[in-house]
Amino acid sequence: MPGYEVMGPEELAEIQDIFARGAILFRHGFDALRGDCYKVREFEQAFAQAMGSPHALAVSSGTAALRVGLAALGIGAGDEVITQSFTFVATVEAIIESRATPVCAEIDATLNMDPEDLKRRITPRTKAVIVVHMLGTPSRLPEIKALCDAHGIALIEDAAWGCGGSLNGRALGSWGRLGTFSFDFAKTMTTGEGGLVLFQEQADWARGAAWHDHGHENNPAVPRWEDTRASSGFNFRMMELQGAVGLAQLRKLPDIVKAQRRNRELLWQAIHDLPGITPREVPAGSYETADALVFFVQDNAAARRCREALLARGLATKILPEAYTWHFAGTWTHMPELAAAHGGELATAFPQSAAWLSRAVSLPVGVKLREEAPALARQALIEALQLQEVSA
Repeated sequence: MPGYEVMGPEELAEIQDIFARGAILFRHGFDALRGDCYKVREFEQAFAQAMGSPHALAVSSGTAALRVGLAALGIGAGDEVITQSFTFVATVEAIIESRATPVCAEIDATLNMDPEDLKRRITPRTKAVIVVHMLGTPSRLPEIKALCDAHGIALIEDAAWGCGGSLNGRALGSWGRLGTFSFDFAKTMTTGEGGLVLFQEQADWARGAAWHDHGHENNPAVPRWEDTRASSGFNFRMMELQGAVGLAQLRKLPDIVKAQRRNRELLWQAIHDLPGITPREVPAGSYETADALVFFVQDNAAARRCREALLARGLATKILPEAYTWHFAGTWTHMPELAAAHGGELATAFPQSAAWLSRAVSLPVGVKLREEAPALARQALIEALQLQEVSA
């Protein structure tokens, strides 16, 4: 959770600049009062350039980014959208809010979408696939993109955990027709709340920009109160204060990811030789954001013991195993639309995913790492896995 770890004078200076130049907090209009200060617009341009994409649209949250993206693609009732069974509930919620049918695919040893299972789930009604780069590890994008291209399906990347990562030198979030990002307080870079959509096509961006602003096309030929519109929409705008913080955080992003990768390696070197620990699989060519160190143990009982031993030493786990139910579709019985799409029974719908997740442990990684943390993690896992000490 490094974004907030490096919050400081740079973010404050960007916010103070807004107040020094007119204190206009709305992203649009009030041109005569704002001293040419447009922080959200500047943030969008800087983010698009950093990710190598032509268009970016900042919004109010990562969930909003998914919803706006689906609206921009015209996805709605009668359409199917396939995502993966291991993600945050927001990914499926956005599909449901779009009135589309949510379908979840199995995950593989990367803990991301299994391309082979995706292939089996594509139907004539499938209009989009949402891959999620869980905890900063890239999905198998070449295989998944090839499947989408072959079937004429839109590829969406949920890069909420992938901001600053890449695969084969190409930024996560820029592989698909669009990519979505979250900047909530626990993400690699943060604006407190907030999100963003990257678009590869100008027409998609234009539809998304209007939809996220009640249908406003922000036509320069007329005042905003006389603005043109071609559709309805909703209010998912980002405000100027968030854009200001985003600008400062974006400049820190490369160093944040480098620090996370360094700290994750320190943790891994402390535990990698312990019997019974297997690392998560990572696609070749990955540049991970290293949001977490994920590995597999013998079974769920061992995973629970790992968490208890880590907590006892002042350390923690992240999502796995403690927040399993918020991130695994097999437990989302409160979503009748999802249950119906999987025959009414979710508990047994994703056996392959359940098998991987039940024995996974995830250690959070940030910019700052206590000097003693790697040694404490090693001690905790030796105890949890009932091992004898081995030479590091």
